[in-house]
Amino acid sequence: MTTKHSPMADQQRIHPVDVEAPQPTVPLVPRELSRSEKGDPEPYPRRTLPVAHSRPPKKRRSCCCRCLCCTICTIILLVVAVAATLGILYLVFDPKLPKYSVDRLSVTAFSVDQNLTAHATFEVTVTATNPNKGIGIYYVSGSQLNVLYSGYDLCQGTLPEFYQGHRNTTVLGVVLTGDVQLGSTVMNELRQQQQTGTVPLDFKGDVPVRVKLGGLKLWKVTSRVRCSLVVDSLTANNQIRIKNSSCKFSLKL
Repeated sequence: MTTKHSPMADQQRIHPVDVEAPQPTVPLVPRELSRSEKGDPEPYPRRTLPVAHSRPPKKRRSCCCRCLCCTICTIILLVVAVAATLGILYLVFDPKLPKYSVDRLSVTAFSVDQNLTAHATFEVTVTATNPNKGIGIYYVSGSQLNVLYSGYDLCQGTLPEFYQGHRNTTVLGVVLTGDVQLGSTVMNELRQQQQTGTVPLDFKGDVPVRVKLGGLKLWKVTSRVRCSLVVDSLTANNQIRIKNSSCKFSLKL
């Protein structure tokens, strides 16, 4: 039996395709560039990658490191030398802090005007004691003494310049003057405290000094004196009795 195939059946027939067959690729370099002037094909041009070479360490960096190490070592040696020197001086001289006290306070003038401004003049007797046997103290310019009541600076003054020798006690008389405006509340408190005979005052002293160790005169430091006083009155031209006194001393480098 003969079977006839129509043209439509030929068009609908499925033809197998090789999937694994390599696909045509486009050359990376155009064909015009891959041929020489003679028409002979040339190989594709090769790309040359730069090679990074390690640079030798710079001498300047090594010099900086050496200088830094030398500087640190020098500083450490200086600190050790200073600490050793101070330790030797401490053992040799056995330094002790000087002592201060306010022994007498007299009110030369004290008045309050209508604007509640207080005008005060005090005479303060300060005793300074140097207990050291090999250390002298130079009291230099720039000192500041103050007498305060309830935080108000009533009067100010300064210490004279002088030298205090070994194991010496010096008594100084200082005149303090000042004007300060007080509030009505503060004035009422002051009147009540004068009636009871217990008026609290604060004495502050900032005194620059230079210490002498044997024949060596050291740098300047500031001695700070803080005293809490209780007096019986602030009446002018009257001997004021100090009922209580306590002082503290410190150094400010």
